[in-house]
Formats: sequence, C-alpha cells, structure tokens
Amino acid sequence: MSASTGRQIHLAAHFPGVNNTTVWADPRSGSQIDFASFEHLARTAERGRFDFFFLAEGLRLRELKGRIHDLDVVGRPESLTVLAALSAVTERLGLAATVNATYNEPYELARRLATLDHLSGGRAAWNVVTTFDAFTGENFRRGGFLDRADRYRRAEEFVRLSRTLWDSWPSDAIAADQERGAFLRDPGVGAFRHHGVQFTVEGRFNVPRSPQGHPVIIQAGDSPDGREFAAANADVIFTRHGTLEAGRAFYADVKGRLVKYGREPHQLKIMPGATVALGDTDAEAAEIAAEVRRQQVSPQTAIAFLEQIWGRDMSAYDPEGPLPDVEPERDQEVAEGRVRLADRLEIAERWRTVAREKDLTIRELVIEMTGRQSFIGSPETVARSMQEFVEQEAADGFILVPHLTPGGLDDFVDRVVPLLQERGVFRAEYTGPTLRDHLGLAVPEPARQPARQPAQQPARHPGRQPAGQGDA
Repeated sequence: MSASTGRQIHLAAHFPGVNNTTVWADPRSGSQIDFASFEHLARTAERGRFDFFFLAEGLRLRELKGRIHDLDVVGRPESLTVLAALSAVTERLGLAATVNATYNEPYELARRLATLDHLSGGRAAWNVVTTFDAFTGENFRRGGFLDRADRYRRAEEFVRLSRTLWDSWPSDAIAADQERGAFLRDPGVGAFRHHGVQFTVEGRFNVPRSPQGHPVIIQAGDSPDGREFAAANADVIFTRHGTLEAGRAFYADVKGRLVKYGREPHQLKIMPGATVALGDTDAEAAEIAAEVRRQQVSPQTAIAFLEQIWGRDMSAYDPEGPLPDVEPERDQEVAEGRVRLADRLEIAERWRTVAREKDLTIRELVIEMTGRQSFIGSPETVARSMQEFVEQEAADGFILVPHLTPGGLDDFVDRVVPLLQERGVFRAEYTGPTLRDHLGLAVPEPARQPARQPAQQPARHPGRQPAGQGDA
C-alpha cells in the first residue's frame, strides 16, 4: 500500500445526460428524466461519501443542420427543482445546480439557491455558467444581447450581488428573534443596496442566512477569463484536463492567480471531470474502455463531430472511410446550441496529422480525438492513479461522469472507494453536515450591510393591494 502525503481526494458525481458519452444502447441504461434515476445516482454517491451531486443544464434544444439533436428531445429538467426533491431523500450529499447567469436575475436566483440551502441543511452549490449566443437567447425576452466579452462581467457582478443578498441577514437573526419571542424589528435585517454596471437593485431579501452562510460557488471553464473568474469568485472549478501533465499546468496556473484576490490555495478546489473503465484486470479494463468508446461514437456521431469542426455538410462521406481532403469553412456553423470552436482551422489540421500518421478512418479518428476514459484498470490501478493525480497537484479531486444512467457509479463505489479509504486518502464517514464541511471550506463571515432607511408610507391608489397581499 502506498504511503499517503495527507492530501485528501474530493469526489463528486455528475449525472449522465443528453450527450453521446452516455451509452443509451446499453440494456442497463435508464431514463434521464425519471426521478428514480436521479435518486439512484444520488444515493450511490452518498453511500460512497462523495462531496456532491452535480447537474448540468441546457436552455435550448440543440440543432444540427436545422434538425433537433435527438438526445435532447427526451427532456432536460430544471436543476434546482430536481435537487430540491433529492434533498428529501439524502442526508449529507451536496447538491450542485448549474444555473445560467445570463438569463436569470440575481434576487430571484439567490432566493431559490438560499431556499435549497435551507431545505437541505446547508448542502447547496451553484455552478455559474454564462451564454452569449443569440440562438439560446431566442428563448428569452432579451435575446442574445450580450457580447462574448461581457458575459463574465455580468456573471462576476451577479455573484457579488448574490453574496450581498445572502449576507443581508445576520447569522444569529433567527435565533435572537425566537429567544425574545417577537418579530424582527431591526431595520437592517434583509436590507440591501447595489448600484453597479449590470444591476441596480435595492430592497429587502426575504430568506434568512443559511446553515453554511453562502451556497458553494462552482465555475466550469478553461479560458483565461474563466480561470480569472474562478480565482476571484469560485470555491470549486470544474475542468476538463485529463492528463497528469495538463492537470499540473492548469492547477499551478489557477492556484497562482489566487494571491491577487487575497485567497489561499486551499480555498479553491480544482476538480476535473473524469471517467472510469473498471475490469478485474488492467487488460480487461482496456477492452471495456475500447468498447465503450465505440458505443459512444456511432457512425452518425462521427460525421456530426466532423461537421462541427469542418463547418460544412459531410453526410456524403463514409464514416468508415478516410478523412476527406476538403478545407473547413472558417465562419460557417452547422450546429446551434453547442460550444463554438474559435480555432477550427488549427483543430482540423491537427486531426489531419493524426489521421495520416495512424492511418485512421473518420470514425476511428473521432474516437481517438474526442476523449477517452480518464482512469482505466483494475480497482487497485484506478485507486493508485487517482491518488497520484492529487498528490502530484494535478487536481484536488474529480467529478466522475459515468457512461450509464443511473447505475454507472455502482462499481466504482463498491470496488474503488474502499481502496481509497484503505489508503487514507478518502473519508470513511462524513465529518460534518454541510457541503462546506465536506470541501474543507470555512463559512464566510457576513459582510456589514448598510441599514435601509425607513421609507415614507406611499399614498394609497385606487385598486392597489395592501402590502403583503398578492405578491405570490
């Protein structure tokens, strides 16, 4: 057994969703919208003493060449509603919702998150994401009004304002009120004022301070703006770096940005998304991993990936044939609702090089280039590799993305988690009730808020309801 350096691994569970990485053809695959699926994965994660359960979000049905992405049509339920239900069937597991900062308003979202934090006893988290494209914006009144450069400016002010709202109640306000048996009369309780570039709001927040002070803030992004936003605002950053070398470079870069914001390295947890292929032996696991990748990249999926990069219709080409000798369209898009590829020509040239060097067909090339299992091997091999990642400062832990819904984590929890516990790098039991306890994060101190000045009673107008009535 390897000696531990004392660095503990953090683990989270990502619910498999509407992407091709979920193997829907597998007979064990279930619904992605039935509550039973969410409950199964959440209970498995809690049985494994994971830090939190993570839900992604999509605000519009994606399209390819004007046709709806087939996996989207079976449903993408709203995250906070699902997590509120899960709070009733779990006790310690953190509950992380992906919610868009572009198409929500701070008061309303801060209130929903604070409510989940109360319902769950301090287990809520918010994965802050942004959207700039007009395609998604068509579902909303404002449309795609944000330039790409403005999305993080809005998100940063959104998070800052949300913290102002969560801090507007003193931490002891409810206890003090109950002790004296009277309604709160402090004019400062719940009062807030914010005048910024993106938002100007003033009023009273109507949800008391939650058990962990603020919901945990998660950020998913890898761009320079995303890294800076995480260093300034996030408690956890969800990344995509799968190799030890890339992980160490990302880890050093993001942790190095913290000092300018007066933060310590332990105050931001770096957790890349990770997949696992388990077998009784390393050789068996390698065979399983290869088969999973073939199931994830069907012939149709291979052509769809190629079209997204080349920016043109490629349906005439054989996915089991060679890569065609055609140039990508620099500014043409055939997919809507997907991540834009800014370096399309560079990506295409890299794909060409790999296809030529390895003599790969289109489908084989897509399998080669679009990802692979992060950890492949026997339970002992996977446990050792995960420990190495954390001890080599390539990550603080992992957000595990299984390829099956909802039982894709069962084997990991049954076979790998006990080995991590034996190695002394993962908890045997939860040591506290809140998500901040699981992550080793301190409860934030409430900021001092200016007391709201009593306003003059407005004159009654015909047809106006008395205060407190009709404000559902």
